[in-house]
Amino acid sequence: MNDTVIQLEAVTKVFLTDEVETHALSGIHIEMKRGEYFSISGPSGCGKSTLLSILGLLDTPTDGSYQLNGKPVQDLSMSERARVRNREIGFIFQAFNLIGDLTVYENVELPLTYRGMPSAERKKRVQESLDKVGMAHRMKHYPSQLSGGQQQRVAVARALCGQPAILLADEPTGNLDSRNGEAVMELLRELHREGATICMVTHDPRYARYADRTIHLFDGRVVDEKFLEENVVK
Repeated sequence: MNDTVIQLEAVTKVFLTDEVETHALSGIHIEMKRGEYFSISGPSGCGKSTLLSILGLLDTPTDGSYQLNGKPVQDLSMSERARVRNREIGFIFQAFNLIGDLTVYENVELPLTYRGMPSAERKKRVQESLDKVGMAHRMKHYPSQLSGGQQQRVAVARALCGQPAILLADEPTGNLDSRNGEAVMELLRELHREGATICMVTHDPRYARYADRTIHLFDGRVVDEKFLEENVVK
């Protein structure tokens, strides 16, 4: 089995506005292996969010190739991209993106419902995911009844529930205080120890150090790459 989960070759993204070309990404090469914890850092406006949108099939590159689990995905139709996102990618957003009028259980279950998964299987997956993030005791609560840290844990459970090839985390601590932020980072590190493949965008160098490998973007280009052999954060 191919151990490469993500492979980007010469990926470029150009935005055209009022006849002005903005090069958000220029010649990006990335290879991510199964079980790797990878972080993308850099200043505001450097292309981090654009890169994550392409990795998550929310956007398409202007040029270059993208293979996910050994299959080219840059030219898929909208419906095909949605299907691959639902089955292969788990998203963890800065703003949690939970649905306010659904319970914790229903929020985590929703992506599985879109797959047409049988009820018994959905129930098993949701229970396991909520147990893993320590939120099973809150499954009947609504997002408004939870703290920010608890909401992010539920968002992690929702991402895990589909057993995706990769977890994409976009500034997962951005809306949390330092204590809750560190708790969420510890949770991600534990999931990585259990075998999860994680790609995280962060502007915070403290959290980038949790990863095995970090790349630094500047003006849409990779300007630095580091392998962290001992990612122990004090």
